[in-house]
Amino acid sequence: MEPRLESFIKDRRSRVEQTLEVLLPEADALSPAPLGAALRYAVLGSGKRMRPILVLAGCEAVGGDPDGALAPAAAVECIHAYSLVHDDLPALDNDDLRRGQPTTHKAYDEATAVLVGDALQTLAFQAIADADTLPVPVRLAMTRRLAHAAGHAGMVGGQALDLAQEDREIGMEALQRIHRLKTGALLRTSVELGALAGTADTESVDRLGAYGRHIGLAFQITDDVLDVEGDTEALGKTAGADAEHHKATYPALLGLEESKRLARQEVDQALEWLTPFGEAAEPLRALARYIIDRDH
Repeated sequence: MEPRLESFIKDRRSRVEQTLEVLLPEADALSPAPLGAALRYAVLGSGKRMRPILVLAGCEAVGGDPDGALAPAAAVECIHAYSLVHDDLPALDNDDLRRGQPTTHKAYDEATAVLVGDALQTLAFQAIADADTLPVPVRLAMTRRLAHAAGHAGMVGGQALDLAQEDREIGMEALQRIHRLKTGALLRTSVELGALAGTADTESVDRLGAYGRHIGLAFQITDDVLDVEGDTEALGKTAGADAEHHKATYPALLGLEESKRLARQEVDQALEWLTPFGEAAEPLRALARYIIDRDH
């Protein structure tokens, strides 16, 4: 990773994690129930924070103050963390390792993991509703976009399609539909929320949304490649899980080299949408390149 991007990510990740520290309940909240501690376990730690960092970078690309985007950035991370907790459950992907540590249902129990996901989803919308430095119409627009990206028309719908396609052969169109919903919707919306926090006009929000749509596909393609080429220690989750679950993936459909070429193509298309933003969008450009160069 180039030093300038590394410094940017380190600083923005720190701001997001400070916001999450305040947003999340104390570990002993609701004691003797373990919910408070389990919430902090699921969210805090070694996550990349790619989605909240995209919120902040999107805000800065339109000339906004990233501090004003911290609430929606934390909200996006809560949604993402909830999705990981639920995806790891035995009823879905049945994974034992996430972010280099036991999954939430392994560290606690399945019932607690279900409740953690439920609580994180509602906490995300509370974070936006309570962000009184943002105008009410902006908070309403953010809520609408995040709900759409997280629900049946976005992430949850994509997960349902992914489960339905296990052990079945599907084509490129169906595979891209799954991943535009399951992974791409939240990544795209992250950048859009940042633009809204920066009071961008509709054209700018749409341009950044198009950028987010392309990097969303690039991100998922790279994840699929890493599941084949990576190792469990570097990934922080179980390598080879896609093949074990007979999931449809880009490498399975296209092969590794063609998958990598397609990811590069998506990044190139994403970068084209950033041209009007000039130097202010440089962090978004660097993040797009990092998405396909990462090893975890």
